[in-house]
Amino acid sequence: MRLGILEDEPTQVAIYELLLSPDRYQCEFFGTIASFLEALRDKRFDLLVIDWILPDGTAGEALKWIRGNMDWHIPIICVTSRNSESDVVNVLHMGADDYFVKSSRHFELLARIETLARRSREKPPAMLQFGPYKIDSENQAICVDGKNAGLTQKEFVLACYLFQNMNKLLSRIHLLEKIWGLSAEIDTRTVDTHISRIRNKLNLATRSEWDILTIYGYGYRLQHAKTVEPVR
Repeated sequence: MRLGILEDEPTQVAIYELLLSPDRYQCEFFGTIASFLEALRDKRFDLLVIDWILPDGTAGEALKWIRGNMDWHIPIICVTSRNSESDVVNVLHMGADDYFVKSSRHFELLARIETLARRSREKPPAMLQFGPYKIDSENQAICVDGKNAGLTQKEFVLACYLFQNMNKLLSRIHLLEKIWGLSAEIDTRTVDTHISRIRNKLNLATRSEWDILTIYGYGYRLQHAKTVEPVR
């Protein structure tokens, strides 16, 4: 698996080199946003790891360019010393799939990277359709009435899981463990943020027969007025 890592601190680069086995990961490191984005124009990576503060800007600039210019849904994890709730929410809104606060818990960081890598390889059947929603797993896209909804990789995985468990009540903790792969310290608002974005992008609020119901204090249920079997 090819990893593109945007990190300018030598100590953090050394940690990645120790954590990520060369037998499993081919890592390429970049110290500036400019060199990182230049490489993305010519090279393809399976997963991106991005530090927040770089000599020539912030991860937000890199995220904006990646999500606006790349036609493939690559998983992205942001690694930073910033840990306020607003920082986490902003990064997720910008298109990151996970967020890790720098600490001595290096094996947790490795677990998060491995989880994103594993989730990115797990795909549902090549093509499924639920009413107006067509799921294209090969391109990791969901079309609504023939139009691509523009989901990020993590939004796509979460939406697919909701469709596969239609009319089932799923707790926030269950979704956190199933989609993010960890029960640890991601606030459950991470789930809420992704659900909100999926609801808007799939136009669920405008369709009387479809909706993601919020069960206060517990979780969510993708609901359809009548049971709908997927068309393969």
